[in-house]
Amino acid sequence: MTITNSRTLDSLDGRIILALDKDPEASALALSRTLGVARNTVHARLARLERSGALRSFSRRLDPAALGYELMAFLSLEISQTRFGSVESGLAAIPEVIEVHATTGDADLMAKVVARGTADLYRITNQILEIDGIQRTSTAISVMELMPPRYDGLISRLSKEESRTAP
Repeated sequence: MTITNSRTLDSLDGRIILALDKDPEASALALSRTLGVARNTVHARLARLERSGALRSFSRRLDPAALGYELMAFLSLEISQTRFGSVESGLAAIPEVIEVHATTGDADLMAKVVARGTADLYRITNQILEIDGIQRTSTAISVMELMPPRYDGLISRLSKEESRTAP
């Protein structure tokens, strides 16, 4: 999901997100006390961050292995450009397809897929190939996650930006 609000995040947004990262269950009141900001301000900021898509769903933090999906793979997909809608809805109907990006280069789409093992990955790949508009796939299995998605460095930088530029 992309951020729908064209307004970029500011240092207070960054401070709120960092505080939530440290304590995901913190209430608006607790955050306001920690950050020294009015509770209503924190509440309004959180609502705006959620509405805009800047804060995503809690389930994105879940490790798929905890659900029994210990294998992760990346599928390069070549598609028929006239069938993009059916490809998009077909991929969305497969729960093991957890992320899809439109890309440049040889592949049209890159899909991140989880599976219970290689036989399950084979099943999922065949299910993807049955989608109207998928012409070809190429699969790369992840053998180890060397660095999980991380944003804390970017958020820390953002949270300090305005305090450095303020008079």
